Formats: sequence, structure tokens, C-alpha cells
Amino acid sequence: MSVPDIVDQPAIRSDEDGMIQALAWAAKGMFTTTPNPRVGCVIVRDGRVIAAGFTQPAGQAHAEADALRTAARDGVDVRGATAYVTLEPCSHQGRTPPCADALIAAGIGRVVAAIADPNPLVAGRGLEKLRAAGIDTRCDVLTDAAREINIGFFSRMAHGIPWVRMKSAASLDGKTALHDGRSQWITSAPARADGHAWRARACAILTGIGTVVEDDPQMTVREVATPRQPQRIVIDSRLQIAPEARVLTGGGTLIVAAESQPEKEAILRAAGCEVLILPNAHGKVDLAALLRELGRRGINELHVEAGAKLNGSLVREDCVDELLLYLAPTLLGDARGMFELVAPASLDAARRLAFHALEQIGPDLRILARFT
Repeated sequence: MSVPDIVDQPAIRSDEDGMIQALAWAAKGMFTTTPNPRVGCVIVRDGRVIAAGFTQPAGQAHAEADALRTAARDGVDVRGATAYVTLEPCSHQGRTPPCADALIAAGIGRVVAAIADPNPLVAGRGLEKLRAAGIDTRCDVLTDAAREINIGFFSRMAHGIPWVRMKSAASLDGKTALHDGRSQWITSAPARADGHAWRARACAILTGIGTVVEDDPQMTVREVATPRQPQRIVIDSRLQIAPEARVLTGGGTLIVAAESQPEKEAILRAAGCEVLILPNAHGKVDLAALLRELGRRGINELHVEAGAKLNGSLVREDCVDELLLYLAPTLLGDARGMFELVAPASLDAARRLAFHALEQIGPDLRILARFT
């Protein structure tokens, strides 16, 4: 931790103050920790942060170890101090040693965790290990904020699938493009940059073959700085994608199809792509099975940017957790919509969402709404 980081910290007068600082450190790993959760740790003595850290890329130090390492580097004595951690310290040996053991060995006097770790390998055992070593512990401080920053990790641990966020940019009357496909740009530059920040935090970005054929998107993060690019995924039931499609540039793209075509698959694999065949009973891609496979691969957050047809299929099959909508203050009238969905038989049968957050971004409105 650099000297400015220490100097700029406000006084810690409560556990909530300490956790606010730990959450700020957790946010430093927003784009880099996958598949691990984003965790921050601050170590406090006499109301002052004396060391801090956050989870490094997979296989490297967790937040607690990162904070202890910086303390040792700077010659800071942490014995008897309080550690504020945004997720329960782990108690098992993974690619790194248990963080609970590191805190015990360092002589930390008290540990405050924002929320228990949903990983079945931990699930309270980290706090139990700390208590058994005589360390005073507290849990459930700013729990909602701690869950939000790791909402995908909690989804994967609890359900085996990623948190699915579907993004769309539209006019105020819900139209995403003119009938000829023109859509650049319905929303403003600030809204587009904000959308790329949401892309950057995701583990993977998913689109459909319709969008690839019509728009030839790159599906990369470009409007904001990021140390990594999310995994790109294309739903392409009949393997129609052209080898020169920009979404394949650089390799690593996952193509999900419903039928095997060995010659096309060989071409795509030669371009550095992976082809996954996941058919459902109707000859389409099994979307629920895909989510389970992505969860198995450690994908915490899946960001969807697709057309109305795939959007509708994902919503209809209950594969979406929340909508990220950017609405421009314009009206497009009889144009393309966001979803292809059959109208419900009654208003009572309509799909319900709850507004989670609303914010104006430039001239546009950003809505985060979650399915109930």
C-alpha cells in the first residue's frame, strides 16, 4: 500500500467505517479477480488504516495475504490490530494457503467480515478457525454491499450458474434500431462508456449469431481501460458464423451450437475458437445447460448483448437475473424492440421486475431492474 493510500484514509470510528474502506479496496479488483470473488482487506489500529490489500488475479494472493504482505514490506506491526474483510477469510487450501491461518499467524487481534463465504468449502469454517485461535470475530457488517460486489460469485456458489445481466440500449419507447438495422447511436457517448464498464466487470460476454451477421461486433471492452478482456461467447445453433467475423479476432471465442458440423468446427478451432455442442429437444441451443457449463468453468457474471430474438429466448427460459437498460430521450415509433416475447394472456401473467437502481448517464437514463 502506497503512502498516499494511507494518508488519504479517513479515521475509522466504527466497524461500518472500516468496512467501507475494505469495500473500496475490493473494488480495485473489479476487473481482475475472476473466478475468485472481489475481496478487500484493511487492517486498522487506533482508528487508522495501517495496511490494506485486495485479491490479486487467480493463483495469487487473496486480500488478507496481500494486506499482510504490504504490512511486512513496510515494517508495520499488525499484532493485536483489527482486520476488516469484505468476505469471510477462507479456511481451505486452494491455489493459495488459507487466509484464516495467515491472520492467526500474523497475530491479528480481531476480524470483522462483511458476509460469510458461500463457498461450501468455507461456509463459516474460516470464522470458526479464527475463534478457536482466540481471535474476536464479527460478521454481517454492510452485508448487502458485500454481496452486490460479488453477486455473480454468490450466484455460482448457490446455484452453480453465473449471474446473468442483459444489457440493451433503446429509445424511450423501447426501440433498439430502425427496421433496416441502423442503431448507431441511439444512446450517448457517456452511456456507451458506462456500458463498456459493465462489460469489463463481467467474466464473459454473450451474443447471438443474428447480431454477429448484422452488426459484425467485436464484443470487446474499448471505451474504458481494462487489464483483461472477458471471454466472448456466440450462440450459433447451425454454425453460420463466418471465419472472418470480428468477434473471432484474437481467438478464444466460444461458439455454442446445436448441431455438429465437423468441417466448420475444424475451421473455427484452427482460428483458436472452441466449439461446444449443446442441443435441446427443439434443435436449438440448450440455454440452461449452457449456464450450468459456464458455472462449471468458473464464470461468475455473464453479460448479454444480443438481439430481440435471443433476448426473448433467454427471458422466456428464465435465464436472466437482471436487465441493464439505457434509455435515450428519443422516440422511434414502429421500429425494432428489445425482446421477442409472446404477449401474456393477462396483465397478472406479465413478467415482473423490481427496479434496483436508476441513474442518469449523460442525457440518458440507466435502469437496473431485477426479475422477481
